Amino acid sequence: MISSPLFYLLSIAAIAAFFGIAERYDKTGRYFTYLPAIVLIYAAAMIAAQAGVWQRSEAVDAVYKTAKNNLLPAMLFLMLLQLDLGRFMKLGRSMLVAYAAATLSIAAAFVIVFLMFGLGEREASMFAALCGSWMGGTANMLAVGGAMGVDETMMGYALVVDAVCYTFWVMLLLSLVRFAPRFCSWTGAAESREVAGGIGCACTIGPKRYWLLLGISFAVALFSQSAAGHLGGLGTTTWIVLIATLLGIAGSFTPLSRINGSGDLASTMLLLLVALIGSRADFKDFGSVPVYIAAGFAILALHALMLTAAAKIFRLDLFSVAVASLANIGGVASAPVLAAAYDRALVGVAVLMAVVGYLVGTFGGLGVGYLLKMVAAG
Repeated sequence: MISSPLFYLLSIAAIAAFFGIAERYDKTGRYFTYLPAIVLIYAAAMIAAQAGVWQRSEAVDAVYKTAKNNLLPAMLFLMLLQLDLGRFMKLGRSMLVAYAAATLSIAAAFVIVFLMFGLGEREASMFAALCGSWMGGTANMLAVGGAMGVDETMMGYALVVDAVCYTFWVMLLLSLVRFAPRFCSWTGAAESREVAGGIGCACTIGPKRYWLLLGISFAVALFSQSAAGHLGGLGTTTWIVLIATLLGIAGSFTPLSRINGSGDLASTMLLLLVALIGSRADFKDFGSVPVYIAAGFAILALHALMLTAAAKIFRLDLFSVAVASLANIGGVASAPVLAAAYDRALVGVAVLMAVVGYLVGTFGGLGVGYLLKMVAAG
């Protein structure tokens, strides 16, 4: 049994590193298609915790809290450095309308399904975190979950629902590619072939500057926590998330956005955060998962219906709505794959839409979360 805070952190890092590196070297996607590294990291850390690998003590609890509180704002800041709002606004009418329709339909579907399933206040926070993920990514899930006070076990539910529903959604959207001409004929749209030339994060060019980025990101984390302590109304963690998000947006307009390594470093922090959260989870209550998975599929079904209606009204092509949907629900990891199935020249469009999700996911998830809490309380 590990009682040393240092060995606790080392074991957490080892779990995150093992699955993270394994996924990176799995070029064919043979082993991580249905169970992404994030889910396996959470599961491994949770099983280790239940097996008594780590001994709970004040010192270990303090290290857990310190690591989590600093990694979250630092990760958000680094993720948002990749943002390029200027290029996003130049994507054209069909792509922007499709993206807005996808995001709004996801938000509406969460509220409707929450009412249909008669869920309570505890589930409101968990579904807010899931909504953050389905508008952005796992980083947004953790940000919204932290701000809404989601405990480690409920966060595990969100990760499982995300993994199961996301896998199904990717396969479904890929299977629909061949129906693009029929869909365009039905909606009256011309097939989109908008190309965002040169789109990509400038932070992938030049030497990697991990130490510089690490120092800046933790300075942002320190400032966010310090400033949040002097603000009231929304709660300290919510303010930390919002301040780090705003600083990340501001940083995306500066030369910081061109420093290579921010994406890699943010992804590493994300894996560490998931392992930390898993180390405090309890799977004794995981019997509720099937209900939450059913709710997740219901959300996707409503999202699909509303997005299809929007496509008919605004005469959108299948590429626009499908990639907009997956840019929200799947993020940077999968949206480019779907775009390439239509035309490799369109991959940049998918990347840009997915990166904007890092911004939309946090604010959208928090907004939906507060709405769900109002519904649960009323």
